[in-house]
Order: sequence, then C-alpha cells, then structure tokens
Amino acid sequence: QRYTQKKDYENAIKYYSEALEVNPTNAVYYSNRSLAYLRTECYGYALADATKALEIDKNYIKGYYRRATSNMALGKFKAALKDYETVVRVRPNDKDAKMKYQECNKIVKRKAFERAIASDEIKKSVVDSLDIESMTIEDDYEGPQLEDGKVTLKFMKEMMDWFKDQKKLHRKCAYQILVQVKDLLSKLPSLVEITLKETEKITICGDTHGQYYDLLNIFQLNGLPSETNPYLFNGDFVDRGSFSLEVIVTLFGFKLLYPDHFYLLRGNHETDNMNQMYGFEGEIKAKYTAQMFQLFSEVFQWLPLAQCINSKVLVMHGGLFSEDGVTLEDLRKIERNRQPPDSGPMCDLLWSDPQPQNGRSVSKRGVSCQFGPDVTERFLEQNKLDFVVRSHEVKAEGYEVTHSGKCITVFSAPNYCDQMGNKGAYIHLRGSDLKPEFHQFTAVPHPNVKPMAYANTLMQMGMM
Repeated sequence: QRYTQKKDYENAIKYYSEALEVNPTNAVYYSNRSLAYLRTECYGYALADATKALEIDKNYIKGYYRRATSNMALGKFKAALKDYETVVRVRPNDKDAKMKYQECNKIVKRKAFERAIASDEIKKSVVDSLDIESMTIEDDYEGPQLEDGKVTLKFMKEMMDWFKDQKKLHRKCAYQILVQVKDLLSKLPSLVEITLKETEKITICGDTHGQYYDLLNIFQLNGLPSETNPYLFNGDFVDRGSFSLEVIVTLFGFKLLYPDHFYLLRGNHETDNMNQMYGFEGEIKAKYTAQMFQLFSEVFQWLPLAQCINSKVLVMHGGLFSEDGVTLEDLRKIERNRQPPDSGPMCDLLWSDPQPQNGRSVSKRGVSCQFGPDVTERFLEQNKLDFVVRSHEVKAEGYEVTHSGKCITVFSAPNYCDQMGNKGAYIHLRGSDLKPEFHQFTAVPHPNVKPMAYANTLMQMGMM
C-alpha cells in the first residue's frame, strides 16, 4: 500500500506479486495490484487481476470498480457498464457509483447512436460543412494569422509564443491549418520512405502527450525544425497532458511549413477511443467546439503509420507484429484512413511492445501483443533492415536499447503526467552511419493546469 500511495507503481506490483505467491487467495492483493497496473497503463493485466479478485470474492466492491475502469480504458464500455450496474445494485445510496453508472451509460448510448448513423450514410467530412472564407477575424484579436492563408516561419514563431502565454489561436486559423494538413497527409503513403544523404541528420522524438512546454524545450535544445534540421515525431502527440491542442497545432504547422523535412506518424492516442477517455476530445470541446474535434479525428486517420530511413531503419509508434512474415510491402498496402482495427498489422504498429524473452505473449495492455528478440531478428532479416525505433512506453532514462541493439525505444515526455520522474530523450540519426545518438533532457515548469484536466470523469476518478 505504501508504494501505491507514493506512486511507485513498479515496486507496488513487485511486492503485491510476492505477497500473492504466499497468499494466492487474497482478493485485496489482486485488486491493489490491479490499481498499480492501471496506473502504469497495463490494462490487460489490470483487467485480469480485477477479474481474479472477483472470482475469489464476488462481494468485493472495489474489484468491480477496478474491472470497470480497465474495461473503460480498453474502450469496452458495455462490459464496464455491467460492473457499474452491479455496484449500484449493491450500494443504492452510493452517489459516486450512481454517477459513474450514468456517465458510462451515456457513452454506451452515444456509441450505439454513432454506429446507427455510420451505417446509414457515407460519412460526410466536416470540411464540407465549413465555410472558412467567411469566418471573420474580429478587430480586437491580436494573435497570429496565416499570411495569405499560408503558414510561414514568422507565423509559427508568433503562434508558439502566443500559445506559451496560454492564449487561444483564432478558430479560423486553426481550421485553415487543419484543412490544409488533412489534404497534405491524405496524399502520403502509409509507409513513408526517406533517404538521408551522408551529411544529413534527422531528429526522432517519441511521445509528447500534450506537454507543450517540454516540446518548446526540445526546440530550444535541438533547434527549430527547418530544411537543414528535420524532425520525425513518433505519435502520441495528444491526451493526458493538458496542452494537447497547442502541441498538435504546432506540429501540424511545421508539417505545412516543411512538408519534406518534418514528419509525423500516428500513435495509439491519435484515435477516437483514446481521445474520448484521456482528454483530447474534452480539451478541444473546452477550447473550441465538438465540430473541430471531429475534424481532428478525420486528420488523425490520415497520419502515416511507419517510416523507413535509408531502407535500413524502420520507425513506428508501437512495434512489430502478432505474426511472422509481414513485409514492408504489406505496410505500404494498409488502408489507414479509419479507426484502427482490434488486430492485424495496423493495430500492431500502434500498440505492440517488445519483451526480453523469445517468442510472443499476450499484451500487458490488453491490445496487440508483446514480441521477443527472435521476432525482431526474423523481421529485420526478412526485410533487410538494421533496427527498429519505436516509442509508446515510458522509460526512466527517456530511451532504452533492447533486443541486442535491434529495438530502440524513445520517449519524449519527461516527468510524464507530472508524476513519473522520467527523463525525456530524442535520437539523432546521421545519413553517414545511421548510428543512433541519444540526447536526454528533463521536464521544464508549465502553467498550473494538471494532466488529465480534460479527461473523461470516469478516468479521473476511476482509480479509487
């Protein structure tokens, strides 16, 4: 319990596991380990532990809460609703339980409604119902504006300072950027292939998760993006951190300014389910409108899924595949303009994780799989690649080299969620030798808006 209170979840997991070896029928230990797994985003394990706690003691109320939260995090809303129903039945006077039940019920109904209209008609794009030309910018707006409808370096610098002061970009400018970036991304392949010349280098950044002030710090340390200072941001730009709008609009702006020297790949958080739970949808609705969130959702569907550098290094957000034999050609063929499926290569690219032992195992996240060094080895050999770079997992040092140097993780959100105490890192890759060079950095102060400030109330309080 002490470790859970101190937010040292890794140790909490270790000690509850040891306690369970001695006392394997203790529902409380399973439930508490489930909480520690929830906190470290191991939703698959959290779900299994909560279920186990309830098998041992079906009257253990906390177990239902934990299981419901795990299911919510996995987007399994109907299963979550069932557990909230149980709690409400057992504790009719529990206000918190009633509120969670109603909140979850709302989501289930909304999902059903969305499914009904989706099958009714071909979905129209938000772009068709926007009249950006006729949006007027009021005289008292003193913020940055595109120049003749175009993003310029001057605009980018002004916008970054404007955001830094927690000011709002005019909605017309935000829409202009979104419409243009959707058009640009939709023309790209699912697997982007680039060549670095001998003298060139690229900077690869991992998850940034709405940590805008840390993003500015990366640019401070490593220079602004430019044609001679290219960047690749490897997914999970939004959610959790409460400056996701500022992060994503800045990244989209640079994509428009330097389309051939600034790259963005999709992460598992550039998806509707995650954005509903972890804050991005709530943030856009708070700062702009539900319609603007819809457009973000459309744009996210066009983000490429992987990038190959000099035919030797493959970069993706999550990792390798649930089955052998996947080729680069298979990745080129993925029809990515959709919400990711529950399995298959597109799902794996966004969700999988490496593991130290050979073979594959069930994912700790409850989605995709975990893949061992032998899996990495076979994939690289078949596709004549040297190594893969991925993100998706917090690392204490900001990066980690595994699978004998063939699988590298980079994570660029330092002191993740204001509580993990990790460093952030980015990687330099040079065309001359493609040897990864790691640069670490620590978190910088940000205005007093807590992470998850806009997240679904069920995720904020679902951890009790």
